[in-house]
Amino acid sequence: MIEPATTLHSRIRSKKSTELARAGAKNMAGPSLARPRTTDLAEAPLTSVVIDGVRVELGDLPALVELDMPREGVPELISTLPALKRCAAALSAGRGPAAVDTERASGFRYGQRAFLVQIRRDGAGTWLIDPEAFADLKIIDQALRGVEWILHAASQDLPCLAGVGMHPDRLFDTELAARLAGLPRVGLGAVVESLLGYHLAKEHSAADWSRRPLPEPWLRYAALDVEVLAELEEELVALLEADGKLDYAAQEFQHLIEAGVPAPRTDPWRRTSGSHSIRNRVQLAAVRELWHTRDKLAEHRDVAPSRLIPDSAIIAAAKAMPTTVPALLNLAGFHGRAAKRDAPRWLHALHTAKASTDLPPLQVANNTPPPPRVWADRDAAAAARLATVRPRLSELAGQMNIPAENLLTPDHLRRICWRPPTDITEETVAAALAGLGARRWQVERTAPLLTEAMTHPDPLPPKDSNNGA
Repeated sequence: MIEPATTLHSRIRSKKSTELARAGAKNMAGPSLARPRTTDLAEAPLTSVVIDGVRVELGDLPALVELDMPREGVPELISTLPALKRCAAALSAGRGPAAVDTERASGFRYGQRAFLVQIRRDGAGTWLIDPEAFADLKIIDQALRGVEWILHAASQDLPCLAGVGMHPDRLFDTELAARLAGLPRVGLGAVVESLLGYHLAKEHSAADWSRRPLPEPWLRYAALDVEVLAELEEELVALLEADGKLDYAAQEFQHLIEAGVPAPRTDPWRRTSGSHSIRNRVQLAAVRELWHTRDKLAEHRDVAPSRLIPDSAIIAAAKAMPTTVPALLNLAGFHGRAAKRDAPRWLHALHTAKASTDLPPLQVANNTPPPPRVWADRDAAAAARLATVRPRLSELAGQMNIPAENLLTPDHLRRICWRPPTDITEETVAAALAGLGARRWQVERTAPLLTEAMTHPDPLPPKDSNNGA
């Protein structure tokens, strides 16, 4: 593999990304308080950066190097127990952190399980494992006990890794680190280009990874994804240390580990796209029955539910309540072999809904605040608190060069503004934030601001000029 002029190249690109991000931060703190678009940042008139006191023209920046072949070639896919044991032994004997990634078959197969697990560690090389060939990968998990795992957008990979028995003790998330560092684009390809000077192809990211055998170009792509992560961590650590944010990142990573796999949703059928348009409890029961029928069938056939019928078909059938196959198949969304073959199942679900004596309520009580656009009508004081806090929080985020949603989770912000502590003090606000799950660094940086803003909120603008949140 051709190596770029790594040291100078990465330092120049790192400096450029940081200065672009800071330019964006200044825009965020400006009058509009709106976060600039990525395209805005890309067009910033930055022509040079200063490295160790020496100004370097960006025109001198080496061209991106196409990363198209792993260092040791394309690894073989591990699908036998003897090979898996060799993999575990090699990883256990390796050095330093382990770069970990997974590939799924979203939109093709049922659920979000991993169809490929990629791991690279110094001294061990890169390993590509077929998790479908094994009951679990606990032997790999044991081999990596106490080892830091490097992932990009870990929240996407940790659930499917847990599904094969893999749980990190320590974690570094390069996507989250890039956010905290204030980089304008945080996708893996963009961060690798910015900090390392490599172009990393991403054309196979949405492929059907359940396919067997996996094509060689796909395996090459998968191996390259983990090959860059250790070097990327080094660059990001340097950026975070320079800005005093490394501890922020450590707290975020620990939170990801402690949060674990999210619990299953209650009544997931209520998230059917378009269900908000249902105004009849019998029709809502039809949505429920059709969703459960589709989900069970999709699980049995191991296909994505949307490949049977889309959500729009469920809503159309619930509203029309057809009683014959031709009437059903005339509805939008009921096309193709799957819809026609399973038409009796969908009609049975509709019949079950009509006969049900356990009709679901149209609305379910919960403790989630209502949409901010209705706050002024329901609770003007809460609306004033939110309207006062939001721009001040955005200004602080701009000063810190951190996205506002990473400085404080939007859900936490809405909840504390909707129902603040009875006695609003910095201590009670800090305790409320911690109770919601905010990390220590978030509490320390935002509690004073929230306390002041909620104690002395600005008046709401006249109603006719308030366009909502």
